[in-house]
Amino acid sequence: MARIDSLLSIVVQQGANELRVGTDKEPKMLAYGAAKRLAIPATSAETLRDLMGEILTPEREEAMRAKGRLEVTHAAGSIGTFNVTLIARGPDGFDAVFLRGGKREAPREAAPLPAPPPPAPVAAPGPPVEVVAHAAAPAAPEAPPAAELARPSETATVLLAELVARAAALRASDLHLADREPPTVRVDGMLSSLDANVSIDVAATLGLDASSRDRLARGAAVELACQVEGVGRVRVHVFQVSEGLAAAVRLLPPATPSLSSLGFPVIVDLPNGLVLVCGAAGSGKSTTLAALAQEALRKRSIVLTTLEDPIEYALSAGEASLVRRRQVGRDVRDFTSGLRDALREDPDVLLVGELRDPETIALALTAAETGHLVLASMHSRGAASAIERVVDAMPEGRQANVRVQLAESLRVVVAQRLLPRASRTVAQEPSPYRQGAAPGLRTRGTGRVPAIEVLRVTHAVAAIIREGKTAQIPTAIQSGKREGMLSLERCLADRVAAGDITLDDARAAANDPSSLAMYVGK
Repeated sequence: MARIDSLLSIVVQQGANELRVGTDKEPKMLAYGAAKRLAIPATSAETLRDLMGEILTPEREEAMRAKGRLEVTHAAGSIGTFNVTLIARGPDGFDAVFLRGGKREAPREAAPLPAPPPPAPVAAPGPPVEVVAHAAAPAAPEAPPAAELARPSETATVLLAELVARAAALRASDLHLADREPPTVRVDGMLSSLDANVSIDVAATLGLDASSRDRLARGAAVELACQVEGVGRVRVHVFQVSEGLAAAVRLLPPATPSLSSLGFPVIVDLPNGLVLVCGAAGSGKSTTLAALAQEALRKRSIVLTTLEDPIEYALSAGEASLVRRRQVGRDVRDFTSGLRDALREDPDVLLVGELRDPETIALALTAAETGHLVLASMHSRGAASAIERVVDAMPEGRQANVRVQLAESLRVVVAQRLLPRASRTVAQEPSPYRQGAAPGLRTRGTGRVPAIEVLRVTHAVAAIIREGKTAQIPTAIQSGKREGMLSLERCLADRVAAGDITLDDARAAANDPSSLAMYVGK
């Protein structure tokens, strides 16, 4: 799917029929000649080419330059078909006009913002956006009727879909909303206002029902899971702040990425045991977990059971596997009860969104000990601190036993961070971190790059964990290259050598700057 489809979805939602984009120009939307509101900053040549994707192939650009203009057709999935006129402008610039194909419709006004929907779903004009809401930690009903176990759905507002589509067009990873504030996007780690002239009402923008508003008023957070047509799936976390309501919207890729596309130099492929993915919030832990799960589905015939809060990436089971996905607060009360149930459901692989409490950690260790492959995430800066967090979460009297369990069941710890991609013009060369890159000169600087640390639990590492000598783990990682281990500093040095990140960013991210200096100096 081309990224331009996120803008084309706005065209369809707003009853327009034409989209005009161009190098260093602000995109414009028209409804049969009448301009309609579309507040998006001017697009650079690099951003515009990224938006166009496969619509502007090198062959088509060459033909456009030779003839001055080129007519092509673009099928934007369920959005519809567009006739595209590509017009050369200057030595490197170009314009593109997208006109909706097929039968012309009479112009219509943009759909008004709906009032917060009642508990029963009400269909609204425009492409529907399915939203699933639940409390962050709801109490279990005494006897839930069968109807309550079905997937509840609400119709999201047109404004939410438009904001998400505009954020996706800018390659944003997150969209931040707050009452009486303009929407803000995070692009490559940097925050910027999406539209300074718009003031947001979070409850109306998200279409929160009375139950969700009541939970927020009591101080509880609310999670939403949305499928926005033309963009993909988004995760929304709504919470109360001193000024009112706020929301953090995470945009997810339309398909689960592969490990190679994430730039992982080490492939984790294990039949059983515990795999921990660690990092700070926003470091891509959920993405890595989904990629690991998809890799297991691709290579093996398994039953995969997931416990997520909320469900994020789409997973493809294929013909030889089964996927059972459960959303905490909707399909199951909490991680602990869901993990306890899962052990009776014949799973081969368990994906646990986060190890949050002693009970969940204990059950995850038990599952890993009994022959299951458990994929889980944890907030931790590095592999050694992740092990200590697992141990420290337990009562003091159980910590020695937990160390023994970890030594027996832990297989791999992956700690990751995201760093801004270096911006400079380089000759494109093969790299273990970049897959399928085009040859020739290319300007880099768009997006972020993962830097990872990998600890594999060998017999020596198991002894370190069992004896509580976790301070020795960094040394074990440095000397464990043959076993597939990778220190953060080694990975950072490789990224610097490949031109993916700057040395200053590598120094800021390193746990041990002296080790980084040694690797860079080699």
